[in-house]
Amino acid sequence: VQLQASGGGLVQAGGSLRLSCAASGRTFSTYGWFRQAPGKEREFVAGFRWSGSTTRYSDSVKGRFTISRDRANNAAFLQMNSLKPEDTAVYYCAADSGGLIWSSMDRQNAYAYWGQGTQVTVSS
Repeated sequence: VQLQASGGGLVQAGGSLRLSCAASGRTFSTYGWFRQAPGKEREFVAGFRWSGSTTRYSDSVKGRFTISRDRANNAAFLQMNSLKPEDTAVYYCAADSGGLIWSSMDRQNAYAYWGQGTQVTVSS
């Protein structure tokens, strides 16, 4: 089982990026995106549960980021718009076979599988 995150890069403030998380080996019911900025702990960004198309976002990205899933291609995406310098971080995708409830989506230990991370840098 592998998760491969991609799509990071350097973008100016106000710009957009689309991160992808390609899964292989099995299908997942819940995907999550987390990020870790230099000197900070890893934090929750967004989560998506297939059942009910349930989503959850951190307050810092709500209204700017959108998480989605392509079930046919076993992938998840994070569309990031109106990027800010404070969004600079390594972004990690995570997944779990179980359908996480909304209140659990922000817990790192709720996800069994993790990708390697992709760097997002937003310049001011």
